Amino acid sequence: MLTAKKPRGATAVRSERKGIQTSHIIAAGLSLLFIVTATLLLPGESPETNSKTVQTAQDSATPTPEIASQPTVEAIDIPTAEVEPPTPHWVEQTVRSGDNLSLVFNRAGFSDRDMYKVVNTAEHGRGLGKLYPRQTIAFQTADDGSLAAVRHVLSRQETVTYLREGDGYTSERVLREPEVRETWASGEIVSSLFIAGQEAGLSNNMIMEMAQVFGGVIDFVLDPRKGDTMHLIYEEQYLDGEKFDDGDLIAASFTNQGKTFNAYRYTDSSGTTSYYNEDGVSMKKAFLMAPVDFTRISSNFNMRRLHPIYKTRRPHRGTDYAAPTGTPVYAAGDGRVTKAGYTKANGNYVFIQHGERYVTKYLHLHKRRVKQGQRVAQNQVIGTVGMTGAATGPHLHYEFLVDGVHRNPRTVHKQLPKAKSLPNSELPRFQEAISGVSQQLASLQQAESRIAKASAASNSDAH
Repeated sequence: MLTAKKPRGATAVRSERKGIQTSHIIAAGLSLLFIVTATLLLPGESPETNSKTVQTAQDSATPTPEIASQPTVEAIDIPTAEVEPPTPHWVEQTVRSGDNLSLVFNRAGFSDRDMYKVVNTAEHGRGLGKLYPRQTIAFQTADDGSLAAVRHVLSRQETVTYLREGDGYTSERVLREPEVRETWASGEIVSSLFIAGQEAGLSNNMIMEMAQVFGGVIDFVLDPRKGDTMHLIYEEQYLDGEKFDDGDLIAASFTNQGKTFNAYRYTDSSGTTSYYNEDGVSMKKAFLMAPVDFTRISSNFNMRRLHPIYKTRRPHRGTDYAAPTGTPVYAAGDGRVTKAGYTKANGNYVFIQHGERYVTKYLHLHKRRVKQGQRVAQNQVIGTVGMTGAATGPHLHYEFLVDGVHRNPRTVHKQLPKAKSLPNSELPRFQEAISGVSQQLASLQQAESRIAKASAASNSDAH
Protein backbone atom coordinates (compact mmCIF):
# COMPACT_ATOMS: atom_id res chain seq x y z
CA MET A 1 0.00 0.00 0.00
CA LEU A 2 1.47 3.31 -1.06
CA THR A 3 1.75 6.09 1.49
CA ALA A 4 1.00 9.65 0.34
CA LYS A 5 3.89 12.03 0.54
CA LYS A 6 3.60 15.19 2.50
CA PRO A 7 3.81 18.20 0.15
CA ARG A 8 7.00 20.16 0.50
CA GLY A 9 6.61 23.42 2.23
CA ALA A 10 3.13 22.58 3.42
CA THR A 11 2.16 22.33 7.00
CA ALA A 12 -0.30 19.79 8.13
CA VAL A 13 -3.09 21.48 9.95
CA ARG A 14 -5.29 19.71 12.41
CA SER A 15 -8.30 21.57 13.63
CA GLU A 16 -10.93 19.46 15.14
CA ARG A 17 -12.42 22.51 16.89
CA LYS A 18 -13.30 24.22 13.59
CA GLY A 19 -14.18 20.99 11.87
CA ILE A 20 -12.14 21.78 8.71
CA GLN A 21 -10.64 18.62 7.07
CA THR A 22 -7.43 18.58 5.03
CA SER A 23 -9.27 17.19 2.03
CA HIS A 24 -11.52 20.20 2.02
CA ILE A 25 -8.53 22.52 1.91
CA ILE A 26 -7.01 20.65 -1.03
CA ALA A 27 -10.31 20.80 -2.93
CA ALA A 28 -10.60 24.55 -2.37
CA GLY A 29 -7.07 25.06 -3.65
CA LEU A 30 -7.72 23.12 -6.84
CA SER A 31 -10.87 25.15 -7.47
CA LEU A 32 -8.96 28.40 -7.12
CA LEU A 33 -6.28 27.16 -9.53
CA PHE A 34 -8.94 26.27 -12.10
CA ILE A 35 -10.54 29.72 -11.89
CA VAL A 36 -7.20 31.52 -12.34
CA THR A 37 -6.24 29.33 -15.35
CA ALA A 38 -9.60 29.92 -17.04
CA THR A 39 -9.25 33.62 -16.56
CA LEU A 40 -5.78 33.71 -18.19
CA LEU A 41 -7.06 31.80 -21.25
CA LEU A 42 -10.04 34.15 -22.00
CA PRO A 43 -9.87 35.41 -25.63
CA GLY A 44 -9.15 39.04 -26.48
CA GLU A 45 -7.58 39.77 -23.13
CA SER A 46 -3.99 40.96 -23.06
CA PRO A 47 -1.62 39.85 -20.32
CA GLU A 48 -1.74 43.34 -18.91
CA THR A 49 -5.49 43.22 -18.76
CA ASN A 50 -5.40 39.82 -17.18
CA SER A 51 -3.02 40.97 -14.55
CA LYS A 52 -5.25 43.92 -13.82
CA THR A 53 -8.26 41.63 -13.62
CA VAL A 54 -6.53 39.37 -11.21
CA GLN A 55 -5.39 42.31 -9.18
CA THR A 56 -8.93 43.64 -9.17
CA ALA A 57 -10.25 40.30 -8.06
CA GLN A 58 -7.72 40.21 -5.32
CA ASP A 59 -8.54 43.72 -4.27
CA SER A 60 -12.20 42.94 -4.15
CA ALA A 61 -11.58 39.78 -2.27
CA THR A 62 -9.62 41.62 0.39
CA PRO A 63 -11.87 44.13 2.20
CA THR A 64 -10.30 47.47 2.99
CA PRO A 65 -10.76 49.00 6.37
CA GLU A 66 -11.49 52.37 4.78
CA ILE A 67 -15.15 53.42 4.46
CA ALA A 68 -16.22 54.24 0.90
CA SER A 69 -16.97 57.94 0.46
CA GLN A 70 -20.68 58.84 0.16
CA PRO A 71 -22.01 61.37 -2.38
CA THR A 72 -22.27 64.92 -1.02
CA VAL A 73 -25.83 65.82 -0.02
CA GLU A 74 -26.63 69.55 -0.26
CA ALA A 75 -28.07 70.92 2.98
CA ILE A 76 -31.73 72.03 2.78
CA ASP A 77 -32.96 74.88 4.93
CA ILE A 78 -36.20 73.77 6.58
CA PRO A 79 -38.13 76.83 7.79
CA THR A 80 -38.92 76.70 11.43
CA ALA A 81 -42.52 77.43 12.39
CA GLU A 82 -42.93 80.89 13.88
CA VAL A 83 -44.22 80.72 17.38
CA GLU A 84 -46.92 83.33 17.83
CA PRO A 85 -46.94 85.15 21.13
CA PRO A 86 -49.87 84.22 23.35
CA THR A 87 -52.96 86.36 22.88
CA PRO A 88 -53.31 88.85 25.75
CA HIS A 89 -56.09 87.89 28.12
CA TRP A 90 -58.71 90.59 28.71
CA VAL A 91 -61.22 90.57 31.54
CA GLU A 92 -64.32 92.59 30.60
CA GLN A 93 -66.56 94.68 32.84
CA THR A 94 -69.93 95.98 31.62
CA VAL A 95 -70.85 99.45 32.83
CA ARG A 96 -73.99 99.35 34.95
CA SER A 97 -76.51 102.08 35.64
CA GLY A 98 -75.12 104.26 38.44
CA ASP A 99 -71.53 103.11 37.92
CA ASN A 100 -68.54 105.42 38.12
CA LEU A 101 -65.01 104.67 36.98
CA SER A 102 -63.78 103.87 40.48
CA LEU A 103 -66.45 101.18 40.93
CA VAL A 104 -65.57 99.57 37.59
CA PHE A 105 -61.82 99.51 38.40
CA ASN A 106 -62.48 98.07 41.87
CA ARG A 107 -64.70 95.31 40.46
CA ALA A 108 -61.84 94.36 38.14
CA GLY A 109 -59.46 94.16 41.10
CA PHE A 110 -57.57 97.42 40.62
CA SER A 111 -57.21 100.44 42.86
CA ASP A 112 -58.13 104.10 42.59
CA ARG A 113 -54.41 104.77 42.20
CA ASP A 114 -54.38 102.68 39.02
CA MET A 115 -57.41 104.57 37.79
CA TYR A 116 -55.76 107.92 38.57
CA LYS A 117 -52.64 107.01 36.57
CA VAL A 118 -54.61 106.00 33.50
CA VAL A 119 -56.88 109.05 33.55
CA ASN A 120 -54.13 111.59 34.22
CA THR A 121 -51.20 110.30 32.16
CA ALA A 122 -52.84 109.05 28.94
CA GLU A 123 -53.76 111.46 26.14
CA HIS A 124 -57.40 110.37 26.01
CA GLY A 125 -57.59 109.51 29.69
CA ARG A 126 -60.23 112.11 30.58
CA GLY A 127 -62.65 110.44 28.17
CA LEU A 128 -62.46 107.24 30.21
CA GLY A 129 -64.51 108.94 32.90
CA LYS A 130 -67.47 109.49 30.55
CA LEU A 131 -69.29 106.22 31.08
CA TYR A 132 -72.66 105.09 29.76
CA PRO A 133 -74.60 101.94 30.70
CA ARG A 134 -73.82 98.85 28.61
CA GLN A 135 -70.40 100.13 27.53
CA THR A 136 -67.51 97.67 27.99
CA ILE A 137 -64.23 98.30 29.84
CA ALA A 138 -61.69 95.48 29.63
CA PHE A 139 -58.58 95.03 31.79
CA GLN A 140 -55.31 93.24 31.11
CA THR A 141 -53.09 92.11 33.99
CA ALA A 142 -49.28 91.89 33.83
CA ASP A 143 -47.34 88.85 35.12
CA ASP A 144 -46.67 90.62 38.40
CA GLY A 145 -50.37 91.34 38.92
CA SER A 146 -50.21 95.04 38.03
CA LEU A 147 -52.44 96.79 35.50
CA ALA A 148 -50.97 96.40 32.02
CA ALA A 149 -53.72 97.82 29.81
CA VAL A 150 -57.30 99.08 29.70
CA ARG A 151 -59.64 98.94 26.70
CA HIS A 152 -62.72 101.21 26.61
CA VAL A 153 -65.30 100.17 23.99
CA LEU A 154 -67.38 103.32 23.52
CA SER A 155 -69.43 101.84 20.67
CA ARG A 156 -69.17 99.27 17.92
CA GLN A 157 -67.34 101.90 15.91
CA GLU A 158 -65.01 103.48 18.49
CA THR A 159 -62.50 101.94 20.91
CA VAL A 160 -59.74 103.54 23.03
CA THR A 161 -56.91 101.37 24.39
CA TYR A 162 -54.60 102.48 27.22
CA LEU A 163 -51.18 100.75 27.48
CA ARG A 164 -48.74 101.03 30.35
CA GLU A 165 -45.44 102.66 29.43
CA GLY A 166 -43.00 103.35 32.20
CA ASP A 167 -44.75 105.02 35.11
CA GLY A 168 -47.70 106.15 33.00
CA TYR A 169 -49.99 105.12 30.16
CA THR A 170 -50.30 105.89 26.47
CA SER A 171 -53.58 105.74 24.57
CA GLU A 172 -54.68 104.80 21.07
CA ARG A 173 -58.08 105.66 19.61
CA VAL A 174 -59.40 103.39 16.87
CA LEU A 175 -62.39 104.51 14.83
CA ARG A 176 -63.67 101.84 12.49
CA GLU A 177 -64.77 103.08 9.08
CA PRO A 178 -68.27 101.76 8.33
CA GLU A 179 -69.36 100.53 4.92
CA VAL A 180 -71.76 103.02 3.34
CA ARG A 181 -74.66 101.67 1.28
CA GLU A 182 -77.19 103.74 -0.63
CA THR A 183 -80.84 102.75 -0.42
CA TRP A 184 -84.32 104.23 -0.86
CA ALA A 185 -87.79 104.13 0.68
CA SER A 186 -91.28 105.22 -0.27
CA GLY A 187 -94.36 105.63 1.89
CA GLU A 188 -97.93 106.83 1.89
CA ILE A 189 -99.62 108.46 4.86
CA VAL A 190 -102.71 106.62 6.04
CA SER A 191 -102.86 107.65 9.69
CA SER A 192 -99.63 109.48 10.59
CA LEU A 193 -96.26 110.41 9.17
CA PHE A 194 -94.38 108.34 11.75
CA ILE A 195 -96.35 105.17 11.04
CA ALA A 196 -95.98 105.67 7.29
CA GLY A 197 -92.22 106.15 7.68
CA GLN A 198 -91.83 103.13 9.94
CA GLU A 199 -93.82 100.94 7.56
CA ALA A 200 -91.48 102.09 4.77
CA GLY A 201 -88.50 100.88 6.83
CA LEU A 202 -87.28 104.29 7.99
CA SER A 203 -85.82 104.89 11.43
CA ASN A 204 -87.32 107.60 13.63
CA ASN A 205 -84.15 109.65 13.21
CA MET A 206 -84.42 109.55 9.42
CA ILE A 207 -88.11 110.55 9.58
CA MET A 208 -87.22 113.52 11.79
CA GLU A 209 -84.35 114.51 9.49
CA MET A 210 -86.72 114.56 6.53
CA ALA A 211 -89.17 116.66 8.55
CA GLN A 212 -86.41 119.14 9.37
CA VAL A 213 -85.40 119.42 5.71
CA PHE A 214 -88.98 120.29 4.73
CA GLY A 215 -89.69 122.16 7.98
CA GLY A 216 -89.63 125.54 6.24
CA VAL A 217 -92.34 124.65 3.71
CA ILE A 218 -94.51 122.06 5.52
CA ASP A 219 -95.98 122.17 9.01
CA PHE A 220 -95.86 118.48 9.87
CA VAL A 221 -98.28 119.05 12.73
CA LEU A 222 -101.19 120.32 10.62
CA ASP A 223 -100.37 119.97 6.94
CA PRO A 224 -100.01 116.20 6.27
CA ARG A 225 -103.13 114.51 4.96
CA LYS A 226 -104.15 110.97 4.22
CA GLY A 227 -102.78 110.03 0.79
CA ASP A 228 -99.67 112.25 1.04
CA THR A 229 -96.56 110.43 -0.19
CA MET A 230 -92.84 110.60 0.46
CA HIS A 231 -89.76 109.24 -1.29
CA LEU A 232 -86.28 109.20 0.20
CA ILE A 233 -82.83 108.30 -1.13
CA TYR A 234 -80.42 107.95 1.74
CA GLU A 235 -77.35 106.16 3.08
CA GLU A 236 -76.98 103.47 5.73
CA GLN A 237 -73.78 102.56 7.56
CA TYR A 238 -72.81 98.92 8.10
CA LEU A 239 -70.27 97.21 10.38
CA ASP A 240 -69.56 93.48 10.11
CA GLY A 241 -72.42 93.11 7.65
CA GLU A 242 -75.01 94.59 10.02
CA LYS A 243 -76.61 98.03 9.92
CA PHE A 244 -74.80 100.27 12.36
CA ASP A 245 -76.42 103.66 11.86
CA ASP A 246 -78.20 105.97 9.43
CA GLY A 247 -76.10 107.90 6.96
CA ASP A 248 -76.90 111.09 5.07
CA LEU A 249 -80.25 111.91 3.50
CA ILE A 250 -79.23 112.40 -0.14
CA ALA A 251 -82.53 113.47 -1.66
CA ALA A 252 -86.22 113.44 -0.79
CA SER A 253 -89.61 114.44 -2.10
CA PHE A 254 -92.84 115.03 -0.21
CA THR A 255 -96.21 115.43 -1.86
CA ASN A 256 -98.61 117.30 0.41
CA GLN A 257 -102.21 117.81 -0.70
CA GLY A 258 -101.19 117.42 -4.36
CA LYS A 259 -98.14 119.73 -4.22
CA THR A 260 -94.70 118.11 -4.49
CA PHE A 261 -91.57 119.48 -2.81
CA ASN A 262 -88.12 118.15 -3.74
CA ALA A 263 -84.90 118.54 -1.76
CA TYR A 264 -81.31 117.64 -2.68
CA ARG A 265 -78.25 117.52 -0.44
CA TYR A 266 -75.45 119.61 -1.97
CA THR A 267 -72.00 120.77 -0.85
CA ASP A 268 -71.09 124.01 -2.60
CA SER A 269 -67.64 125.07 -3.81
CA SER A 270 -66.90 126.70 -0.43
CA GLY A 271 -67.55 123.42 1.42
CA THR A 272 -70.96 124.33 2.91
CA THR A 273 -73.54 121.52 2.85
CA SER A 274 -77.27 122.24 2.73
CA TYR A 275 -80.48 121.20 0.97
CA TYR A 276 -81.90 122.89 -2.12
CA ASN A 277 -84.83 122.35 -4.45
CA GLU A 278 -84.30 121.56 -8.12
CA ASP A 279 -83.85 125.28 -8.93
CA GLY A 280 -81.10 125.79 -6.35
CA VAL A 281 -83.37 127.56 -3.81
CA SER A 282 -82.46 126.73 -0.23
CA MET A 283 -84.88 124.55 1.70
CA LYS A 284 -83.87 126.39 4.86
CA LYS A 285 -86.33 129.23 5.39
CA ALA A 286 -86.02 132.08 7.83
CA PHE A 287 -88.42 130.30 10.22
CA LEU A 288 -89.73 126.82 10.84
CA MET A 289 -93.38 126.21 10.13
CA ALA A 290 -93.67 124.47 13.53
CA PRO A 291 -91.15 124.76 16.41
CA VAL A 292 -91.91 121.39 18.00
CA ASP A 293 -91.87 117.74 17.02
CA PHE A 294 -95.01 117.22 15.01
CA THR A 295 -97.87 115.99 17.16
CA ARG A 296 -101.50 117.05 17.34
CA ILE A 297 -102.67 120.67 17.66
CA SER A 298 -105.00 121.32 20.58
CA SER A 299 -105.87 124.90 19.74
CA ASN A 300 -105.40 127.06 16.66
CA PHE A 301 -105.04 130.82 16.33
CA ASN A 302 -108.24 132.40 17.69
CA MET A 303 -108.61 136.02 18.86
CA ARG A 304 -111.92 135.19 20.69
CA ARG A 305 -110.87 131.94 22.40
CA LEU A 306 -112.47 131.02 25.76
CA HIS A 307 -109.55 130.61 28.17
CA PRO A 308 -109.67 127.07 29.66
CA ILE A 309 -108.63 128.25 33.17
CA TYR A 310 -109.92 131.82 33.59
CA LYS A 311 -113.16 131.06 31.65
CA THR A 312 -113.08 134.47 29.99
CA ARG A 313 -112.85 135.52 26.37
CA ARG A 314 -109.17 136.26 25.91
CA PRO A 315 -107.25 136.62 22.69
CA HIS A 316 -105.26 133.50 21.89
CA ARG A 317 -102.39 135.11 20.06
CA GLY A 318 -100.56 131.93 19.16
CA THR A 319 -100.82 128.24 18.52
CA ASP A 320 -100.87 125.48 21.12
CA TYR A 321 -99.00 122.30 20.30
CA ALA A 322 -100.12 119.47 22.57
CA ALA A 323 -97.27 117.06 23.20
CA PRO A 324 -95.97 114.81 25.99
CA THR A 325 -93.89 116.45 28.71
CA GLY A 326 -90.24 116.49 27.71
CA THR A 327 -90.84 116.79 23.95
CA PRO A 328 -88.05 118.98 22.46
CA VAL A 329 -88.90 122.57 21.50
CA TYR A 330 -86.81 124.17 18.74
CA ALA A 331 -85.83 127.73 17.99
CA ALA A 332 -87.94 128.71 14.98
CA GLY A 333 -85.08 130.72 13.51
CA ASP A 334 -81.62 132.13 14.18
CA GLY A 335 -81.61 134.84 16.84
CA ARG A 336 -80.78 135.96 20.38
CA VAL A 337 -82.60 135.11 23.61
CA THR A 338 -83.97 138.38 25.00
CA LYS A 339 -85.84 136.88 27.97
CA ALA A 340 -85.78 133.51 29.74
CA GLY A 341 -87.54 133.10 33.06
CA TYR A 342 -90.73 132.19 34.93
CA THR A 343 -94.07 133.91 35.63
CA LYS A 344 -97.28 132.62 37.17
CA ALA A 345 -99.13 132.94 33.86
CA ASN A 346 -96.44 131.89 31.37
CA GLY A 347 -94.62 129.32 33.49
CA ASN A 348 -91.11 128.74 32.15
CA TYR A 349 -90.75 130.84 29.01
CA VAL A 350 -88.21 131.90 26.36
CA PHE A 351 -88.41 134.95 24.05
CA ILE A 352 -86.16 135.15 20.97
CA GLN A 353 -85.42 138.23 18.85
CA HIS A 354 -84.79 137.49 15.16
CA GLY A 355 -83.22 140.50 13.48
CA GLU A 356 -85.00 143.81 13.99
CA ARG A 357 -88.59 142.92 13.08
CA TYR A 358 -89.41 139.43 14.39
CA VAL A 359 -89.90 137.92 17.85
CA THR A 360 -90.97 134.39 18.77
CA LYS A 361 -92.26 133.33 22.21
CA TYR A 362 -92.35 129.86 23.80
CA LEU A 363 -94.48 129.40 26.96
CA HIS A 364 -95.30 126.72 29.61
CA LEU A 365 -91.95 124.93 29.16
CA HIS A 366 -91.07 122.08 31.44
CA LYS A 367 -87.39 123.07 31.33
CA ARG A 368 -85.43 125.89 29.74
CA ARG A 369 -82.23 124.98 27.88
CA VAL A 370 -80.99 128.50 27.07
CA LYS A 371 -80.21 131.69 29.00
CA GLN A 372 -80.90 135.36 28.41
CA GLY A 373 -78.43 136.92 25.99
CA GLN A 374 -77.51 133.60 24.38
CA ARG A 375 -77.29 133.27 20.58
CA VAL A 376 -79.30 130.38 19.14
CA ALA A 377 -79.57 128.71 15.75
CA GLN A 378 -82.62 127.44 13.93
CA ASN A 379 -83.56 123.91 15.06
CA GLN A 380 -81.55 124.28 18.29
CA VAL A 381 -83.35 122.80 21.30
CA ILE A 382 -84.25 125.70 23.62
CA GLY A 383 -86.46 123.78 26.05
CA THR A 384 -88.98 120.99 26.48
CA VAL A 385 -92.76 120.84 26.48
CA GLY A 386 -94.40 121.11 29.91
CA MET A 387 -97.43 122.47 31.74
CA THR A 388 -95.91 125.14 33.99
CA GLY A 389 -97.86 128.32 34.72
CA ALA A 390 -101.52 128.65 33.70
CA ALA A 391 -101.79 125.41 31.73
CA THR A 392 -104.31 122.58 31.94
CA GLY A 393 -102.05 119.99 30.28
CA PRO A 394 -98.61 119.58 28.71
CA HIS A 395 -98.32 121.74 25.62
CA LEU A 396 -96.26 124.47 23.96
CA HIS A 397 -97.84 127.85 23.48
CA TYR A 398 -96.10 129.53 20.52
CA GLU A 399 -96.42 133.18 19.45
CA PHE A 400 -95.02 135.10 16.48
CA LEU A 401 -94.70 138.93 16.44
CA VAL A 402 -93.87 141.15 13.47
CA ASP A 403 -92.91 144.75 14.38
CA GLY A 404 -94.43 144.17 17.84
CA VAL A 405 -97.80 142.92 16.50
CA HIS A 406 -99.00 139.33 16.99
CA ARG A 407 -99.49 137.43 13.77
CA ASN A 408 -100.89 134.00 13.09
CA PRO A 409 -97.86 131.66 13.15
CA ARG A 410 -99.62 129.44 10.61
CA THR A 411 -99.91 132.13 7.91
CA VAL A 412 -97.18 134.66 8.68
CA HIS A 413 -94.67 132.77 6.59
CA LYS A 414 -96.24 134.15 3.46
CA GLN A 415 -95.04 137.61 4.53
CA LEU A 416 -91.49 136.57 5.46
CA PRO A 417 -88.41 137.08 3.29
CA LYS A 418 -87.80 134.54 0.55
CA ALA A 419 -85.21 131.83 0.99
CA LYS A 420 -81.71 132.32 -0.37
CA SER A 421 -80.70 130.78 -3.68
CA LEU A 422 -77.39 129.53 -4.98
CA PRO A 423 -75.52 132.17 -7.00
CA ASN A 424 -75.74 131.81 -10.77
CA SER A 425 -72.07 130.88 -10.92
CA GLU A 426 -72.78 127.85 -8.71
CA LEU A 427 -75.85 126.56 -10.57
CA PRO A 428 -74.05 124.55 -13.33
CA ARG A 429 -72.04 122.69 -10.70
CA PHE A 430 -75.20 122.09 -8.65
CA GLN A 431 -77.19 120.75 -11.62
CA GLU A 432 -74.37 118.37 -12.53
CA ALA A 433 -74.07 117.14 -8.94
CA ILE A 434 -77.76 116.28 -8.58
CA SER A 435 -78.40 114.97 -12.11
CA GLY A 436 -78.10 111.29 -11.17
CA VAL A 437 -80.07 111.41 -7.94
CA SER A 438 -82.78 113.58 -9.48
CA GLN A 439 -83.37 110.84 -12.06
CA GLN A 440 -83.62 108.28 -9.26
CA LEU A 441 -86.14 110.44 -7.44
CA ALA A 442 -88.15 110.92 -10.62
CA SER A 443 -88.21 107.14 -11.14
CA LEU A 444 -89.65 106.63 -7.66
CA GLN A 445 -92.31 109.26 -8.30
CA GLN A 446 -93.21 107.71 -11.66
CA ALA A 447 -93.49 104.27 -10.11
CA GLU A 448 -95.82 105.72 -7.47
CA SER A 449 -97.92 107.35 -10.18
CA ARG A 450 -98.25 104.07 -12.09
CA ILE A 451 -99.29 102.24 -8.93
CA ALA A 452 -101.88 104.93 -8.14
CA LYS A 453 -103.34 104.73 -11.66
CA ALA A 454 -103.48 100.95 -11.55
CA SER A 455 -105.19 101.07 -8.15
CA ALA A 456 -107.71 103.63 -9.40
CA ALA A 457 -108.46 101.52 -12.49
CA SER A 458 -108.92 98.44 -10.33
CA ASN A 459 -111.35 100.25 -8.06
CA SER A 460 -113.26 101.56 -11.07
CA ASP A 461 -113.62 98.07 -12.56
CA ALA A 462 -114.81 96.73 -9.21
CA HIS A 463 -117.66 99.24 -9.23
